[in-house]
Amino acid sequence: MRFQHCVMNNVDNPIIIDQNYCPRTENCPRQVSGIKISDVLFVDIHGTSATEVGVRLDCSPNKPCTGIRLKDVKLLYRNKPAASACVHAGGIEAGLFQPNCL
Repeated sequence: MRFQHCVMNNVDNPIIIDQNYCPRTENCPRQVSGIKISDVLFVDIHGTSATEVGVRLDCSPNKPCTGIRLKDVKLLYRNKPAASACVHAGGIEAGLFQPNCL
């Protein structure tokens, strides 16, 4: 899957992979994802994030994300580089990349 040449303008969660998503807290806490996510490319993504964390890769410990590629990503939150939160995600960063994650 490829996401490229995107301009974000005050977007909630501009880059997100969430294998632990649970719409209700009562029926799925600590569930384990059965889906393997791999080979996702984010290229030339820039602009502003409405959330402090601009890059969130929240992958499953049982089926971690692999082959994630982040190239030329620059996201700002309140005129400063956005934060990242990456768990059980593997891949590479290339070119300009803010915030660091992999």
